Amino acid sequence: MKHILIHGLGQDASSWNETISYMMEQDNIICPDLSLFLKEKDASYSNLYKAFSEYCDNISGQLDLCGLSLGAVLALNYIIDNPKKVNSLVLIAGQYEMPKALLKLQNIVFKFIPEKSFNSMGMSKNDFIKLTTSMMNLNFNEGLNNISCPVLLICGDKDIPNKKATIYLSESISKSEIKFIKGAKHEVNNDKPKELGEILNDFHNRLCGAF
Repeated sequence: MKHILIHGLGQDASSWNETISYMMEQDNIICPDLSLFLKEKDASYSNLYKAFSEYCDNISGQLDLCGLSLGAVLALNYIIDNPKKVNSLVLIAGQYEMPKALLKLQNIVFKFIPEKSFNSMGMSKNDFIKLTTSMMNLNFNEGLNNISCPVLLICGDKDIPNKKATIYLSESISKSEIKFIKGAKHEVNNDKPKELGEILNDFHNRLCGAF
C-alpha cells in the first residue's frame, strides 16, 4: 500500500526527506511536488485539487494519506470525495474551515517578501497569493462525520493557530486520535522530523495489527 506524504505551502517534496529517513516501508512512500500540479495552470485551489485528485486516482489500490497544512486540506478534501480509496488519514496542522483572517494576514506578509524568496518553492509570489485567496471559502465541516477510516491528527504544541482546529477535528471524526508534538511549531516535518517519523511508524504498525 502506498503512503502519500503531501507537503505544505512554502515547502516542496524534499521537506519530507528527514522524516522519511526515520520511517519504515520507505519503498512505499511517495511525495508529490504540489507546484508541478499547477505547472502552466492558473494558481487556484480548484486546479490544484483536481490535479491532486487525478494523481491519487491513478495509483492502484487504497492509499494512506498524510498531509501537512495545505497538504492536510487536500487530503481531507480527497477522503470526503473518495472515502473507499483511503485506508488511513494523517492530518498535520489541518484545518476543516479556512481561517480567513489568517489567510488575509498571510497574503499581506507575502507582499513584502522579495520575489526571489519564492523561486525555490516553484511558484511566484503572485501565484502564492492567488492560491491562498482561492481557498478563503473552503469548508469541509459537513463531511467530517462521514470519515470512517482510522485518522491521526498531529499538531505542534507551539502551533497556536491550528490547535483549536486539531481538537475540533478529533471530536468530529469517529475513529481519530490526536498527538501534540512538544517543541514543534507549524512545520512539524522540519521542526521534529524524528518524532514525526516515529509517530507515523507507530500509527501504521498498529493499523497493520488491527486488520
